[in-house]
Amino acid sequence: MTASRNELVVADGNSSEVLKSSFGHSTTVSDKADIRGYLTDVATILRYHVIGMTTRAGSGHPGGSLSAADIIAALYFGGGLRHRPSDPVWEERDRFVLSKGHAAPVLYAALAECGYFDIKDLLKLRKLGSHLQGHTDSTLTPGVEMSAGSLGQGLSFGVGLGLGARLNHNDSRVFVLLGDGECNEGQVWEAAMSAAHFGLGNVTAIIDRNGLQIDGETECVMKLEPFVGKWSSFGWHVIEIDGHDSRGILDAFNEAKFIKDKPTAIVARTVKGFGVRCMEGKAEWHGKVLSPEEAKPILKELRGENGIRIIY
Repeated sequence: MTASRNELVVADGNSSEVLKSSFGHSTTVSDKADIRGYLTDVATILRYHVIGMTTRAGSGHPGGSLSAADIIAALYFGGGLRHRPSDPVWEERDRFVLSKGHAAPVLYAALAECGYFDIKDLLKLRKLGSHLQGHTDSTLTPGVEMSAGSLGQGLSFGVGLGLGARLNHNDSRVFVLLGDGECNEGQVWEAAMSAAHFGLGNVTAIIDRNGLQIDGETECVMKLEPFVGKWSSFGWHVIEIDGHDSRGILDAFNEAKFIKDKPTAIVARTVKGFGVRCMEGKAEWHGKVLSPEEAKPILKELRGENGIRIIY
């Protein structure tokens, strides 16, 4: 399926909002026969932005942004997340918390393509005075729920959001994206205990299980396996998926909606740097960017026939 520049409809639960985008057309995603192909196109464009932004900035974290692109695409463009770009603080929205805040480039790409802010702002990643800093800042960027930086805090924040929604009789759901290396942090497991204790069926943790962190393989730095068993033993409903299979991601989101008495953990098996062959499965690309010369052919390949609105 070849994407073309047209319009995208983002469902907010009660109505549909037509947005200008680099891809899609004016039909709800749920009506698309080829959802996997459509979301693959979306994720490819997000990866294009990740490489373009970080190369232009000369710094950033492309590896973990690329591994999460399919997850972000399914959330923002596949109906996984109820949101309204024209009203970022809409009370009935679902909340997405990027706990692995260094993967900000892929979130910024999705927010820009949805229409939360001008897509040309992506050219200003990490620039002085820009609202798109190296880690997310909820006081600067429309659509960002939590300011990030120190790892391990996002799930605690998500637990608070889940409790708040319950107290307010709000059916909003909370999605928290964590890195697997981030799960070395003790606070993650304190939050996991809390979410299970309070029976927060409205909280879903998604773990980007790419097996690599800044210092190398996660199993060498701090063994995580049996990872699925850990989450299950903490009282969570656990779903294990291929984190690059859009249909499987959406199925997992749908399954989580029907789990009312406990939180859900989606362990998404991914590849760090996915979609850029020279980066795939290499820890060195955690926080290193391509040079302009290296990026040029990759950007051309990712751009393909898609109706990209900015050229890096």
